[in-house]
Amino acid sequence: MTDAIVIDGRDLVPPEPLELTLTALDILPTGAELTLLLYCQPHPLFNILRQNGYLWTERVAADGTHEIRIRKAPC
Repeated sequence: MTDAIVIDGRDLVPPEPLELTLTALDILPTGAELTLLLYCQPHPLFNILRQNGYLWTERVAADGTHEIRIRKAPC
């Protein structure tokens, strides 16, 4: 089983979810996954992920929560 980090940013004020996510990505072990929960699409984060070799998937729940799962891209 891989390690997982969850950041619930739904009640946080920007840029706090982005800052917490970037801090968590710095310590994310290889093979682990970070899950970010938000009520919007974090386009600035997507650009950062793209530029730094991360992969992600996004699912939108019935309540409007965006569940974004982030992993380091394989080398």
